[in-house]
Amino acid sequence: MRIIGGRLRGKKLSPVRANAVRPTSDRLRESVFNILSGNVEGTMVLDLFAGTGALGIEALSRGARKAVFVDHSRDAVALISQNIRACRLESQSTVIRWDITRNLNCLRSTEQTYGLVFLDPPYDRGHVLPALQYLVRYRLLEAAADLIVEHSPSEAIAPLPDGLTITETRKYGKSLVSFLVAVV
Repeated sequence: MRIIGGRLRGKKLSPVRANAVRPTSDRLRESVFNILSGNVEGTMVLDLFAGTGALGIEALSRGARKAVFVDHSRDAVALISQNIRACRLESQSTVIRWDITRNLNCLRSTEQTYGLVFLDPPYDRGHVLPALQYLVRYRLLEAAADLIVEHSPSEAIAPLPDGLTITETRKYGKSLVSFLVAVV
């Protein structure tokens, strides 16, 4: 795994050591960021079910202001922290170990809103809709925020919470990537 674009282009990230993390492929990340194009620079990024941290780190490489990485796995949090240190992004990054399936209370006290959210939960476990509901309920999204949801074709992500709209869904191998926008 490596960073695809921006100032860290070509930087290798530490590999996944456990089967618990399913990293987003370089090709899929490149496609997503090509679609996002100019919507990354200066944004506050939230990387939920962050795994390796590759999506948030890629956003930082492309000019995002700051990224918050949230994952429940101790191994994933350690790997994200290692990758952040290797890229020298500590001052722009916050890593939180939290069970997103319960709630997003870990973010409520910051009063921070996000313009770009990545959501890449374990497939077919029903985590997508609750996470989207928490984002809307806790008012964590900026107006016109972009949300990128990676999910399996068998996992429905509708009906969406009020305030979110799907702009498109694309298939990449065995994964679907749905692009949402916040209309809050």
